[in-house]
Amino acid sequence: MKIIIIIQARMGSTRLPGKVLKPLGQSIVLDYVVSRCNRIAADEVIIATSNLKSDDYIEEWCRDNKVTCFRGSEEDVLSRYYECAKQYSPDYVIRVTSDCPFVDYEMANEIIAEMKSNPADYVKVVGDLPRGLVVELFSYKTLEFMNLKGNQPRHREHVTYYGYEHANLFKITTYLAPVSIQKPQFRITLDTEEDYELLQAVANYFNSDKYVSSEEIIHYLSNNPDIAKLNAHVEQKPVI
Repeated sequence: MKIIIIIQARMGSTRLPGKVLKPLGQSIVLDYVVSRCNRIAADEVIIATSNLKSDDYIEEWCRDNKVTCFRGSEEDVLSRYYECAKQYSPDYVIRVTSDCPFVDYEMANEIIAEMKSNPADYVKVVGDLPRGLVVELFSYKTLEFMNLKGNQPRHREHVTYYGYEHANLFKITTYLAPVSIQKPQFRITLDTEEDYELLQAVANYFNSDKYVSSEEIIHYLSNNPDIAKLNAHVEQKPVI
């Protein structure tokens, strides 16, 4: 079974431009994401960015750090994912976003194990989790189908949205997330300055350990409500 990880990344965030290359701990946000993805049992880790001039910085970082980079459409993210994936002929694709520097690689490996035990079109993670931890795992054939059928703007911008809207068309395997990390009140993702302030606090507390577990992070936030409240008011942008 061939599994690849595709990390979507771009510089043009509306609320926090250039966020993926911002300093974090002793490194940068994107390095945290890639480093944690390298602990997932996959065959390849690829960063998929856009063809915009501003994203040359991401390609340059990839080149300097020996990370595979693919460039495609800025707005049609589903097409970018599909065109990237088809170069590798994988059986399964893991979707990661570059604004999740503490993506849970341990849970990702458990999700892969669930897929191997119960092969399906994609894995549905059950449990209320903080935003920024979970990955999405789906078959290449599912990605191909979504790229063919997803014609609405929301489908092109949000890679797996067609799949969620038409779940009845797919075979689904479920994975129950550990109760210890089911804390939906926390935001462990990067979209605003307040998110960035919280992530910096986490990175500094754990001495820039890029591999700190999600459980430890959640324990830290639970015991430090003053830190957790930094971004508690931030609302996720709605899908249009």
